Amino acid sequence: MKNKWRMPHPATMFLLLTLIIIFLSWILDIYGLSVIQPQTGEEIRVQSLLSPESIRWLLRNVVTNFTGFAPLGLVIVALFGVGVAQHSGFISACIRRGTNKHRNPRRIILWVILLGVLSNIVGDAGYIILLPIAATLFYSVGLHPIGGIITAYVSVACGYSANLVLSTLDPLIASTTQYAALTASVYADNIGPLSNYYFMFASTFLIAGIIYFVTCRNLLPALGTYTGSVRFEGYKQLSHKERRALTTSCIVGVIYVALILLATFSPWGILRGVNGGLIRSPFIMGILFLISFGAGLMGMVYGFVSGRYRTDGDVIEGLTQPMQLLSIYLVIAFFAAQMFACLEYSHLDKCLAIISANLFLSLDVSNVSILLLFILFTAIINLVMVSATAKWAFMAFIFVPVFQRMGIAPELTQCAYRIGDSATNAVTPFLFYMPLVLTYMQQYEEQTTYGSLLKYTWRYSIYILVLWSLLLLFWHITGLPLGL
Repeated sequence: MKNKWRMPHPATMFLLLTLIIIFLSWILDIYGLSVIQPQTGEEIRVQSLLSPESIRWLLRNVVTNFTGFAPLGLVIVALFGVGVAQHSGFISACIRRGTNKHRNPRRIILWVILLGVLSNIVGDAGYIILLPIAATLFYSVGLHPIGGIITAYVSVACGYSANLVLSTLDPLIASTTQYAALTASVYADNIGPLSNYYFMFASTFLIAGIIYFVTCRNLLPALGTYTGSVRFEGYKQLSHKERRALTTSCIVGVIYVALILLATFSPWGILRGVNGGLIRSPFIMGILFLISFGAGLMGMVYGFVSGRYRTDGDVIEGLTQPMQLLSIYLVIAFFAAQMFACLEYSHLDKCLAIISANLFLSLDVSNVSILLLFILFTAIINLVMVSATAKWAFMAFIFVPVFQRMGIAPELTQCAYRIGDSATNAVTPFLFYMPLVLTYMQQYEEQTTYGSLLKYTWRYSIYILVLWSLLLLFWHITGLPLGL
């Protein structure tokens, strides 16, 4: 995959972005840029990163900025389990058993897309676990492994709000919308987690179809045939011992899942929250570890039953297998962590977002036009401020009351926000998991940069943004209910 963009290395890119943030904070601080936080009425002022106090802050926190980088611990913990499952041969056996002799590339593409879109049930696990598996799946049926990474990445990122069932994001977004509506005294009805369910259910099929179309028509032909140095084991029929090991490990996996579900949904479930709910419960907060542990457990069982593992040292070797990948990731993540910390400390993202929102609300257009413009506005803001919950925490208090006075219900505003928030996730360099995605891609093509990724993902974001917005427009015009 030749890169004509001549972009810098991902670590260098994040360093340059940090320098740009420092420069902008210095300039805007000189001009005294400030905004009012709509929820609290507090003044937020851009803080120069070149001031003496800011320099002292950076020197004091350069290590904790890195160790406190949100995805860092999640990635390491998740890759432990995936490492054992891969090292023992469990993942390879599952792929060989699933693809069989009749390898159907289109079926593999569909499976990866659906798993990616539905992965938001368990939060951000799709970014960490699905991408490397998708690369192996694609290669197993003769497709480019980077095509698997990009397809899975876009499915997870752009499909972050859509799902067939309730996801971890739904109750968090709905509670903010409800609070914003009640605070402004403009809405009396209850806005529950299922307030957008019908629309998001239908959106799942739309997004999956768009990603499948772009992948088959644009991505895979552009990537061509993989000629890199990484090689996977081709199709080979499972031996009797391997089939027995796979069956045993799957039985152990089923028992493990049953125990987790029992500990979560039974009356005495210890994995539920203190109030009996699932929001902020040990099950939701620890879901990535539970998945990683389950994958590692099945991998370990497979290794011992198949004869690949004989001692605990073999298991430890499997745990250390991802370390080579992590060495690249840690370098990129270090510079990314400093960039995100500087952006948050300077308040640049919040100030620019609130100023843009106030300018946006000064437009005098129809309700339909304002909805479409709001989706586009959210998609643009998402390029800089990517956290869905953090962004909505202040945008809801700006837009929900104003739109309600215009006759636009809060649940419709929330729905429009979720479209814009998801559509551009695949193209923003500020996504928390961008360092990991680039690291996965560099396994197969060392020259991969952010430009390489953007070259293949921009079509997905544009198509999804346009067609998903048109679906909402159709939903609104026909008067279909958004949810329960």
